[in-house]
Amino acid sequence: MTAPSSLYSERVTPSIWWWVVALVLSAMTSLMVIPLSWIAGIIVPIVVFIAVALTLRSLIPRVTVTQDVLFAGPAHIERSFITEATPLKGEDAFKARGQKLDARAFLVTRPWAKDVVKVDIEDPNDPTPYWIVSTNNPDELARVLTQQG
Repeated sequence: MTAPSSLYSERVTPSIWWWVVALVLSAMTSLMVIPLSWIAGIIVPIVVFIAVALTLRSLIPRVTVTQDVLFAGPAHIERSFITEATPLKGEDAFKARGQKLDARAFLVTRPWAKDVVKVDIEDPNDPTPYWIVSTNNPDELARVLTQQG
């Protein structure tokens, strides 16, 4: 069986600044251990950076749209349940994740992705009114979700 072809796919990766902060914080651990041992002052920051990098990498969600399904992180939903997809940027995206958030909404958000797409859901068996999905390309993702297959 072959995998369905994707109409849209992206990994919502952290910007370079997240990696720089991880590197700086890891390097700062050497200041804590170097008075005890100069070897530990070299080894500990390397180990800490590897642990932080692996953690960051594990938090990168993949967003994929096929002909029939939207996959966002660990979840998926059939596109037949999607009624609307709205790209939100800047202040609108900020409010959608906070002040205007419905507690029943499903979130696949990351702090390094400022833009989101609000995906309205109409499923009689699911009380979730919408999904908020972090993305680097909100206009493109919304366009693909709203086009008819």
